[in-house]
Amino acid sequence: MTHRILAIDDSPTMRGLIARTLGEHDFAVTLAEDGADGLDRLAEVDPHLVLTDINMPRLDGFGVIEGVRGHPAYASTPVLVLTTESSPELKRRARSSGATGWIVKPFDDMALVGVIRRVLGVPLG
Repeated sequence: MTHRILAIDDSPTMRGLIARTLGEHDFAVTLAEDGADGLDRLAEVDPHLVLTDINMPRLDGFGVIEGVRGHPAYASTPVLVLTTESSPELKRRARSSGATGWIVKPFDDMALVGVIRRVLGVPLG
């Protein structure tokens, strides 16, 4: 089974890195350029996991988390935050909004893949 991931980041470079890394590990990745674009694509992608940045135009990552959690079909879909932010306050806010986990950029390819596999229950390796 190929797992679908919706990856939301306003940086074209970061979207490319995420797509390459996850694509190499047999994930089907759909990219969105900001939170509003990501939520617009949610039903079309029907993701097994959402990966989102925090600081983005139009709709930030907190809005993404709340939008995913507020959608009945995706209320339990894992949402991982991938961001340069690392403050405890922002992490608490993300957790209270419903984020599943928090990864700080720059990311290590294998660490990112490992976290996603663990969250999805996909065997490592």
